[in-house]
Amino acid sequence: MVKGKLLIVSAPSGSGKSTIVNYLMKEHPEFRLAFSVSATSRPPRGTEQNGVEYYFLSEEDFRRHIEADDFLEYEEVYEGRFYGTLKSQVEEKLAAGLNVVFDVDVKGGINIKRYYGNSALSIFIQPPSVEELRERLLRRATDDMKQIDERVAKAKYEMTFAPQFDRIIINDDLEAAKQEAVALLKEFLKKE
Repeated sequence: MVKGKLLIVSAPSGSGKSTIVNYLMKEHPEFRLAFSVSATSRPPRGTEQNGVEYYFLSEEDFRRHIEADDFLEYEEVYEGRFYGTLKSQVEEKLAAGLNVVFDVDVKGGINIKRYYGNSALSIFIQPPSVEELRERLLRRATDDMKQIDERVAKAKYEMTFAPQFDRIIINDDLEAAKQEAVALLKEFLKKE
């Protein structure tokens, strides 16, 4: 069986990254995509299930996995609150011939690309402008102004990492961005 490849998608919050990833997974079964489920040390929220939204680990277990070098990438987002990608979870999917999709932050995306090299395609989804991103976050109406300002400041910082990705898709038209992602993935999966 042919081993799978990896698609890494990163972007600032509100850029359309999750929408594009969900579109690829739902509308293009020919790509044989499997979503990479991250691990976290935070407790489940609402109806979240272990192994579906996240692998929920205690902080102690998460730290043990760090010591054992079990993560492709991880980050302590807040004190004692970790998020990361377990190597075993990814390798299992690749060995089954599936192509693994990552919806990760920019640093995680860069680390995964570094680890897998040419077996991975890294795409950065960029908003047309910081002003447009602010408008999208305002329209989303899920955050207060302080949170929106924090997200916009973080987005400006994250956009400085865009040149480290294989390809950049500027999402000023969602349908066009989806089709560009399809074309890039199709071309990448054809390569040996």
